[in-house]
Amino acid sequence: MKTEFAPSSLFASRNLTMLVDFYELTMANGFLENGLGEIRTCFDLFFRKVPDQGGYAIMAGLEQAIDYLKNLRFTEEDISYLRDRQIFSEKFLQYLADFRFTCDVWAIPEGTPIFPHEPLVTVCGPAMQAQFVETMLLLSINHQSLIATKANRIVRAAAGRPVMEFGSRRAQGADGALYGARAAYIAGAAGTACAICEREFDVPALGTMAHSWVQMFPTELDAFRAYAKVYPDACTLLVDTFHVLKSGVPNAITVFNELKAAGHVPQGIRIDSGDIAYLSKKARMMLDEAGLSEVKIVASNSLDEYLIRDLLVQGAQIDSFGVGERLVTSRSEPVFGGVYKLAAAGTAEAPETFVPKIKLSENASKITNPGYKMPWRLFDNETGMAIADVITLADEVIDDTQPYVIFDPEFTYKRKRLTDFTAKKLQVQIFKKGECVYDCPPIQEIRSYCSAQLDLIWDEVKRFENPHAYYVDLSEPLWKLKRELLDRYFAD
Repeated sequence: MKTEFAPSSLFASRNLTMLVDFYELTMANGFLENGLGEIRTCFDLFFRKVPDQGGYAIMAGLEQAIDYLKNLRFTEEDISYLRDRQIFSEKFLQYLADFRFTCDVWAIPEGTPIFPHEPLVTVCGPAMQAQFVETMLLLSINHQSLIATKANRIVRAAAGRPVMEFGSRRAQGADGALYGARAAYIAGAAGTACAICEREFDVPALGTMAHSWVQMFPTELDAFRAYAKVYPDACTLLVDTFHVLKSGVPNAITVFNELKAAGHVPQGIRIDSGDIAYLSKKARMMLDEAGLSEVKIVASNSLDEYLIRDLLVQGAQIDSFGVGERLVTSRSEPVFGGVYKLAAAGTAEAPETFVPKIKLSENASKITNPGYKMPWRLFDNETGMAIADVITLADEVIDDTQPYVIFDPEFTYKRKRLTDFTAKKLQVQIFKKGECVYDCPPIQEIRSYCSAQLDLIWDEVKRFENPHAYYVDLSEPLWKLKRELLDRYFAD
């Protein structure tokens, strides 16, 4: 019987409240000293560019962000450390000792395809709190969204063949291995080599053998027979320790025939080096000629979406892939680039009333969208496919029974008029006044949801090279607000 573990058991065993950039603490102390600590603010977490020049990304890491917010507390050791720095007021340290999270939080659910500039997470609450949680929210969402995005590209390249995440030993630390495997599974990987991830997150743990197993026995055949004796109904043999075609595959055939004679079904061989396209084709021929057409061929060895795609174009006879370092580290582009920016804030005279805030830059892509907002996804009623995402002000409602005009945020003259569509809000409420009001779904449900949502995105957006740009546009009120603020600041 499987032991049940709470999804947050590993996370909750560590108090990560102080995993912040130090300026979160100095700003919080400064806000308090300047009477701004309880001013209501609104922050947006979003990203500016899809990794690998891709057309889409995948939202992941929300469950860990929620666990962090649920467990926010300052220990005596934390406060003693801050007191020793001799730069924080006793009033601030007492605030931390009595700390209780009271913010409202909205977020796009895990597994959702996401695009640049739309709010993935929105945090509204006292300035001291909303600013303080920046680092861990970014850490959780940036990391897992990056790995989920990379994993899905690899899964799509495999064209229906299972992809196993094999990257723990090359991951960036223990959390990189654990949460990277979780993100990969959400995005479509069949399972992981990381055993603890099955215990913690119910991600299937998979594996065969290492070359050391073969080396431990007098001969390769002895090693294969020993493994088959222990695992007769789960026997996948690593055939490249010495020579794939001269010894590995022939010895595997011998053992597989012995298994069949004993009433067992042999599983597969794994090739981990050499010219995998050539070797897999030759191995397939040898297995078929031996009457072992049911035996699968697994390929591993520093694969990514481009190598997998090329292998299949070359006719490689591969049934599944094990992908390690290039997946779990997103080696080709290892930074997601999410940011956390102030979008609105109250004033001393009206602390609960939001005043839109905008950040300007000489780089147009870094100019933020002001105000308290909500992202929507618009679907074509005829095809069911996603047309575009629209960011509105939070109090707007998109009436999909009427024609609707959206504005390109970068081109003031570019507008699109939509008819016969359905509009759906992308964010759901996660915390209300500091209390969690959202139940994280099981990971299998997130994984299925991710697959279904990606089916609603056109293939042209999902291609690897020169993907079609998916539009994230602004509602007319938000577009006008942004233009007004830009005109005001540039006029000054």
